[in-house]
Amino acid sequence: MHIDFHDQTTSIPSDYVDMLQRLLIFAAEKEGISNEAEVSVNFVDNKEIQELNRNYRGIDKPTDVISFALQETVEGEIHVVGEDIPLVLGDIVISVDRAKEQAEDYNHSLEREIGFLTVHGFLHLLGYDHMVKEEEAVMFQKQEDILDAFGLER
Repeated sequence: MHIDFHDQTTSIPSDYVDMLQRLLIFAAEKEGISNEAEVSVNFVDNKEIQELNRNYRGIDKPTDVISFALQETVEGEIHVVGEDIPLVLGDIVISVDRAKEQAEDYNHSLEREIGFLTVHGFLHLLGYDHMVKEEEAVMFQKQEDILDAFGLER
């Protein structure tokens, strides 16, 4: 899988980036995603994610992670399929500020929290959601299974 990391905060250690690279590849393998798939992971501060949350979700407050899936189909959209067209899944945007707050709140490491948020965002890119209780149970169990199997437990 091709993963682009962008750290606007310049605060994410390179060993976290290495771990996240391995974690996303692991999660993609678990979900049967092509090795040729592409995803970007962006680290921002609360101000930036609040702006994204306001502009794209109509919620004017910071959040921990937002995903922008590029594989969602919109009514009237032409679906193009081809062998040489890469599967571009989309973008994951993580607030480092919120990740630090939540790591402290949940009493686990920042590495674990950022790993959790990355998997959470990745599953959203694959179409998983948690708007209704049944979907939430499936998505949250999948997150825990991936993180535990990878060795990034609470």
